[in-house]
Amino acid sequence: MAFEWDWESGDGLLGIDDPAEVDAAFDRGESWLGTAVIGLAFNCSLEEASPRIVRATQLEDVAQRGFAFTAAGTAARLNGALTPELYAVLRAEGHGRRSIAVNAIDDTLTFVPFRQLPLWFKWREIVSRVRDKLETRRLEATYAVSDLWKALRRRR
Repeated sequence: MAFEWDWESGDGLLGIDDPAEVDAAFDRGESWLGTAVIGLAFNCSLEEASPRIVRATQLEDVAQRGFAFTAAGTAARLNGALTPELYAVLRAEGHGRRSIAVNAIDDTLTFVPFRQLPLWFKWREIVSRVRDKLETRRLEATYAVSDLWKALRRRR
């Protein structure tokens, strides 16, 4: 007897391992689809989960769409790679601080080897590192000036 997933409450959906069941849930317009694709990311191959994750990133419910991007980040963590379609979704969503995909992009940059990233993703990683280095230098200079100022004030 097959397990019946509880689409009303979302119970058990993180354990879902049946892509056909998720496809049927999309067709029925069920809730909790973002949660279900996280389950697919955990329990299925990247090739099986990817089309459903991509589809879930287009959901109207912002929370469930956010879970779909969590699924993309989970897929990157578990597989050390993403499909071209998932890279395209991440690129389309953007990488700003207010982007719903920011954590998925960060997971991808952390867990996918640099040489396997698409060119635009590599460029983003390089720009990010340069910005971080410049911000570090700016803060170091600010703290040095502040410390010098405090030392000079104490000498008076």
